[in-house]
Amino acid sequence: MRKPGSTRSYQTMNSVAKGGGALAIASVGLLAFLGLWEGDEQHTVYADSLAGGLPTVCRGLTRHITDTPIVVGETWTEEQCRLEERKAVEKVQTRLLTCFDELPSQSVFDAATSHAWNFGVGKTCGSDSMKAWNAGQTSVGCLLLFDDGTGKPNWSYVKTADGFKFVQGLQNRRRDEFSLCMGYKSSGQ
Repeated sequence: MRKPGSTRSYQTMNSVAKGGGALAIASVGLLAFLGLWEGDEQHTVYADSLAGGLPTVCRGLTRHITDTPIVVGETWTEEQCRLEERKAVEKVQTRLLTCFDELPSQSVFDAATSHAWNFGVGKTCGSDSMKAWNAGQTSVGCLLLFDDGTGKPNWSYVKTADGFKFVQGLQNRRRDEFSLCMGYKSSGQ
């Protein structure tokens, strides 16, 4: 995705910087946003029904974003959650940064991170949103998180044996990601 000849100077752990701009890694706003949609009090590992029974804990930690084993029924401490969440968010954001041709705004970066947290970095990097952001079309990229460009919901379906099923909760999250992306206040619905 990177343009030939482009160079990056990133620092991980707390922030990334390039060309006079900087982004917070695992920003307070992003962690609060994930808490709204993934739950702040999920200390017992559960089988996420929307994700086909995938073991999930804390603010949406799964085997797809952490190397730490996650076993249904186990209980994690608050400290365990925060430490593992921070490591996982840093890992996701470090990978996600390679997909942006230029350093995005914090709001775009946080919305893209939420999307990648939910769908995986590969799907976010290959999305029409990423193409729009890299073309300098920030608002179009943000809108495509929520609306497929024809007025129909985007990224709001789960795969079932019969095809795909619309999930209103996912559409609500996409709407909130759009608001976050555009720098609006999150509704948390």
